Formats: sequence, C-alpha cells, structure tokens
Amino acid sequence: MDLTIWHNPRCSKSRQTLALIEAQDPTVRLYLTDAPREAELRAAAKALGVAPIKMMRTGESEFKAESLSQDSSEDALFAAMARIPKLIERPIVFAGEKAVIGRPPEAVLSLL
Repeated sequence: MDLTIWHNPRCSKSRQTLALIEAQDPTVRLYLTDAPREAELRAAAKALGVAPIKMMRTGESEFKAESLSQDSSEDALFAAMARIPKLIERPIVFAGEKAVIGRPPEAVLSLL
C-alpha cells in the first residue's frame, strides 16, 4: 500500500504519526516547504471527507490575520492554505483515495 504523509518534523503529533507508519515506507512530503497547490488541497478534503475548515489550524495567528472565519467561503479557505501552508492541519496521511488527519496519531491506523 502506498502511503504519503504531509509531515512537519517540528510537530510532535506529526512525528508520532510518522513513527506509526514508518514500517510501510511512506512518501514523506514536507508540506511547509513543498506546499500543496489548491487542486491538491481540494483532493485532500475530498479524501478526508471534510469541509476545508476542518483541515485547517484555525488557532494560528495567520488565520485571523487573513480575516478568515468558520463562515469563509471554501474558495477563500483553500486559497489561504495554498498561500500559507502553516494553516493546514497536520499530519495528513493518504492511502489511495482515502486520507486521515493524524490527530490523534492512532487515527491513521484505520488506513493500514
């Protein structure tokens, strides 16, 4: 099974999630430096089965600085995540057409 993780090595949850799936030899994407394009973010939301707001770190100062809210349009939210990848909840693990946010890290076990 091909697994990909959008990973932030500075995040403890992301490191814990990577440790859980390391035996599967996942592709590791450092999404802060290799930011996903809007189309990839839309595909991620579909794979997760969530609205874009549910895959965002709404507590980040950049969320407020961009004047974003729970009521922002999906287009605005996807555009913000593409511009400011720090706003993407981490980590996200992908397996085929499915994806899971690794919060808690054990949530990714459902993909294996």
